[in-house]
Amino acid sequence: MIRKSTFARSGDREIVITRRFDAPRELVFRAWTDPRHIRQWWGPQGFSSDGCEIDLRPGGTFRLEMLGPDGVLYPCEGQFREVVVPERLVYEGPAACISACGAGIPPRSVMTVTFATVAQGTELTIHTVFLSETDREAAAAAGVIPGWESTFERLDELLAAATSDAVSR
Repeated sequence: MIRKSTFARSGDREIVITRRFDAPRELVFRAWTDPRHIRQWWGPQGFSSDGCEIDLRPGGTFRLEMLGPDGVLYPCEGQFREVVVPERLVYEGPAACISACGAGIPPRSVMTVTFATVAQGTELTIHTVFLSETDREAAAAAGVIPGWESTFERLDELLAAATSDAVSR
């Protein structure tokens, strides 16, 4: 299976990212929504995550702090608009950020994550709609695309280990 992601700019305010994983949809969804797992993979190579809190319900919040290799703490915050287990999550990014932010959920954006069962695994799609074209271009310039690609490599490693553990039992 090809493990690289596909990225597209759609319209003037959107970025769509798709990635296939060799793991069942329920496992990918659990890795995406369980703080114990999220801390292991969220963020590009060289980042560590701590302090993950999730209230997995519409109106609930998502909060994670990533420590970059530069020593800067990058908060990632959002509020769930929609939760359909194990198919779909819709987050809303914060209206404003006081410090560096958007470590996954850009400010003033709506991010829809879908988990689809496909042959040999799961297709995960992140569809982000920004407030403006300027916000989309700022996210692209800040490295959202290579950041997610690196993050997906870490998620892929976690899923492979989890799948291997399940098979070996």
